[in-house]
Amino acid sequence: MSELDAKANLHEYLREAREALLGKLDELPEHDVRRPLVPTGTNLLGLVKHMSAMAAGYFGEVFDRPFPEFLAGLREDDEPNADMWATAEESREDIVGTWHRAWAHADATIEALAIDAPGSVRWWGDTPVTLHLIMVHVLAELNRHVGHADIVRELLDGRVGWRRPGDNMAEGDEAWWAAYREKLEATARAFA
Repeated sequence: MSELDAKANLHEYLREAREALLGKLDELPEHDVRRPLVPTGTNLLGLVKHMSAMAAGYFGEVFDRPFPEFLAGLREDDEPNADMWATAEESREDIVGTWHRAWAHADATIEALAIDAPGSVRWWGDTPVTLHLIMVHVLAELNRHVGHADIVRELLDGRVGWRRPGDNMAEGDEAWWAAYREKLEATARAFA
């Protein structure tokens, strides 16, 4: 596989994972996209906001191509988890708009640089990196957060799917899912 193919493949997987995360917001009211449903406060809009900051930082500052907007979570003096939730002043449209701009900036960096282009990650102690390493790192982080979003979305309304709710899993067959859960629960009880 050529370097160009490797970069194109990674870029395509980044695009797919981005679509999957953003798709978790589909058809949900404002309250639900903001709701923290686990003890650590994970919420859908916060995951989108966080990954916008990660895209801006990793594909911006790391390669001396700074993103032109301030994003919470990129400065050392930011409040902890400032990038993990939407404030009352931030609308869904604001955060999704920033998402699109941050990822367009990331795409421009990916397209402009060779896969072995050097960069430096300040928050890793000025560690030297390549575009390849950053693409792999961000893809891993993005997919981790898509998994979080899958669970949060299922907790909100029971809907599941790869890119959008219902796009690759059967929905609406509650009897089948109940029987499946009971089978798993019975197996787990055997180990209690």
